[in-house]
Amino acid sequence: MEKFIYKKSSAITALSASFTDFTYKKHCHKEYALGVTLRGIQQYNLDGSFHSSYENGVMLFNPEQIHDGRAHDSTGIDYVMLYIEPMLFLDILGKRDLVRFASPIVYNQALKNSILNLSSAILSEEDEALCSELLLSLVDNFNPTNICTDYKKDNKLIKKAKEIIYSKLEDVLSLDEICKELAMSKFQFIRLFKANTGISPYQYFIFCKVNRAKQLLEKNKDIYSAIAECGFVDLSHLNKHFKRIYGITAFEYKSHLN
Repeated sequence: MEKFIYKKSSAITALSASFTDFTYKKHCHKEYALGVTLRGIQQYNLDGSFHSSYENGVMLFNPEQIHDGRAHDSTGIDYVMLYIEPMLFLDILGKRDLVRFASPIVYNQALKNSILNLSSAILSEEDEALCSELLLSLVDNFNPTNICTDYKKDNKLIKKAKEIIYSKLEDVLSLDEICKELAMSKFQFIRLFKANTGISPYQYFIFCKVNRAKQLLEKNKDIYSAIAECGFVDLSHLNKHFKRIYGITAFEYKSHLN
């Protein structure tokens, strides 16, 4: 059995999920993602390391941090997740540059409760003012040891490559064009990109297309314009990739927005 419920309030998306044999494919999110395992054991590979989140574990994902996800066994898992736009999260923290979570899983009751309170408010479609207050309370539960400002930044070439990819999502990915801009061979580029990000340029390209389609759906509620603007062949093409990342199809996600 699979259940994925998404609700959005301003720049925060809440997810309530429950499943047994579903597996998330390797992907990442543009947002900061904070979640709580409510039942079962949640397992995933994150930046090449294997992690298990047990009941009451608080999971912390940085923007564009590559991970997959599954339940430990056939009893399945229940969990909630919050996806917070980076600019909003950093504004509340009082930071100008991106920060990273120091640990991928923590067991902190105050932080757990604040995530549960905010996710419950968003999923119940409470007023945005209340959600904003709960978000402030959540961020206040981070102590300085939870946040890391000294970390490896993107290689300059990789940053430029990502910008090129993101600017041409409606087209077919052209490695030749990117490599010409970066003055390197295709194979040098693919190897460098995977070493820095953990995924191939094509996987990143597909992720960016799906993420753009999700943003357009949230903005316009028009699935067919999202398909056209993001260069998907048809609805089934978008749905296939969307489900691998978000657990439901783009068509189902649109119904959650109404």
